[in-house]
Amino acid sequence: MNATAALSLVERARAIAPLIAGEADEIERTRRLTPKVVGALIENGLYRALLPQSLGGAEAVPEAFMQMLEEIAKADASTAWCLGQCSVCAMTAAWLDHDSAAEIFNTAPGILAWGAVNHEARAVEGGYRVTARWDFASGSRQAGWLGAHVRIVGTDGMPRKNADGSPELRTILFPAASAELHDVWHAIGLAGTGTDSYEVRDLFVPDRFAVLRDVPQALREPGPIYRLGTHQTFSLGFAAVSLGVARATLDAAIALARVKHQSVVAHAMRDNQAVQGLIGRTEGDLRAARAYLYATANAMWRDLSSTGEVSPTHRSAVRLAATWTIHQSAKVVDTAYHMAGATAVFRSNPFERRFRDMHAIAQQLQARDTHYEDVGKAILSQ
Repeated sequence: MNATAALSLVERARAIAPLIAGEADEIERTRRLTPKVVGALIENGLYRALLPQSLGGAEAVPEAFMQMLEEIAKADASTAWCLGQCSVCAMTAAWLDHDSAAEIFNTAPGILAWGAVNHEARAVEGGYRVTARWDFASGSRQAGWLGAHVRIVGTDGMPRKNADGSPELRTILFPAASAELHDVWHAIGLAGTGTDSYEVRDLFVPDRFAVLRDVPQALREPGPIYRLGTHQTFSLGFAAVSLGVARATLDAAIALARVKHQSVVAHAMRDNQAVQGLIGRTEGDLRAARAYLYATANAMWRDLSSTGEVSPTHRSAVRLAATWTIHQSAKVVDTAYHMAGATAVFRSNPFERRFRDMHAIAQQLQARDTHYEDVGKAILSQ
C-alpha cells in the first residue's frame, strides 16, 4: 500500500467521524451500529482496510490501519471496535482461494465477523459438520458471513493433530443466515458493538470455507501483512482504539477546564495550577503511549517487509506495547474523568460513556495482565 492510499484511508475515517459522533447516542441506545454508520463505513471502504488488493482491498500497512481506528474511536468506541474486529477478520481472505474469498467479501455487505475459539467440527466427505455455539461476536449484526475457530475431529472420531502434536484448528466460514444469533450483549461498555452469541446446528461447511488461518504455509497472498497474522493485528488495532478513546476523553477534559469554575468563588479550572500540572503530565503519558505503540509497530513492519518474517522478539514487543498502551489509555481516561468532577457523571456530557467503553476495552483479551508474564518469561529466557 502506497503512502497516498494510506493517507486516503485515514482521511476518509476522519471525514465520516462527525457522522459517527452524531449517531453515537442511537448506537448506545439500540446496542447496534446504525444503518447510517454501517453505510458510511462500507461506502468509504473502511471494512476493506486489510483485505488483499487482489480482491479490491486496501491491504493497509499497520500504521494506516491503526490511525484509521484512532480517528473512528474518537467519535465512538463501539464503531471503532466493530470496524477493527471485522477488518482483521477480512484478513482470512489471504488463506482462501480467490473465488471463495470474492463470494464472501465482494458480495454485499462484504463483512465477516466471528467470536471466541471453542468447540469441534467433524470431518465428513467434502467438508465438515458442526453443531456449536460461540460467544463474543463483535460486529455480527452487520455481517453477511460468520466464522468460528474449531478443533477438527477426523472421520475416525479422533482429534486431528498437526505435525508437532498440537490440535488441528481451522476457521470455518458460513453465511450469517445459517446461524441463530442470540441477543446477550448487555454490557456496561462498548454497548453498541452487538457482541452477541451465535449458534449452528448440524451445519455442513465445505472444505473451501475451512481454512488454516495464521498458518504461513497455507497462505495464498504474498502481502507481508498476512505474515504478521491476525493475532498481532488484533493487538495493534485494539490498542489504537484505546488511544482514540483516551485522546477524545482528555480533549474533552481540557475543553471543560478552559471554561468551568469549580465553585462560585473559585477561579476557572484553567487557572488552577494543580489542574495545569495534571493536564501536562497526562498529555505526556498519552503521547508517550502512542509513540511507543507506533514505534514498536513500525520497527516490526520494517523487518517484516525486508525479511518476510516476524521474529519472536518482535511478536513479544508488539504484545507488550499493545497491552501497556491499553492500560495506559485507561489511566488517561480515569484521570480525565476525575478531573471533570460531577460534570462527568451526566450522560449528556462526553465522559461517562467513554469511561465505560475504556474499561470494557481493558477487560478484553488484548489487555490481560498475563501478557506481561509471557513477555517477562521471554526476556528471562534469553
